[in-house]
Amino acid sequence: MPGKRTAAAKRAPRRILVIDVGGTHIKFRVMPRGRIGKFASGPAMGPKRMVHKLRKRLGKAAFDAVSIGYPGFVFHDRIAAEPHNLGSGWVKFDFTAAFAKPVRIVNDAAMQAVGSYHGGRMLFLGLGTGLGATLIMDGVVEPTEVGHMPYRHGRSFEDYVGERGRRSRGNRRWRKTVTDVIAQLMSAFEADYVVLGGGNARRLKVLPPHVRLGNNRNAFIGGVRLWQRARGPGIVSRP
Repeated sequence: MPGKRTAAAKRAPRRILVIDVGGTHIKFRVMPRGRIGKFASGPAMGPKRMVHKLRKRLGKAAFDAVSIGYPGFVFHDRIAAEPHNLGSGWVKFDFTAAFAKPVRIVNDAAMQAVGSYHGGRMLFLGLGTGLGATLIMDGVVEPTEVGHMPYRHGRSFEDYVGERGRRSRGNRRWRKTVTDVIAQLMSAFEADYVVLGGGNARRLKVLPPHVRLGNNRNAFIGGVRLWQRARGPGIVSRP
């Protein structure tokens, strides 16, 4: 019947608190109309402290569900490994109890990738504190930990193209390495196109063919799509 909503759409929460956890900042927004807020994170930031700061900044803002983009390995909506650039205690933390709302957790690169996806076979690379990588194939999300795999001289991809690599090697050498990493990973994953996100993506002066810049705000779109798959672009997450 015209105008009839599906059962899946009826179940989709209306107001979603989307949290984008990063190594230097944590950004949040109550979608669809809330303003973006942020505060510093860093090596001392654990989950309990994050929730406390969020609660304080949200005030009386209401939300029905939570989406979290986490900078590390996530398995079946649960954090499976402690982060490299934050404090400890994330693996066993109960976010559902802390927020008293249903929670979905994905890798932070995966959440921004979901918000950036426009069909086909897309490789998303997040150039930030580290290197996040997510492949989406015809709507199926495949998060990867390729950033921690060996690249050169016993060091990982992330060691070269993450923020520490940029600072130690300089922007010129960093840009050259990023271009090489894009080419290698695009070929390895047989991607149709690459979307670059993260705070350092804007530092690239020239983009290779079939590569475009994303927008960090797409993480918030991705956080909504995690709850609205029935109305979204066919996104299905795998652990």
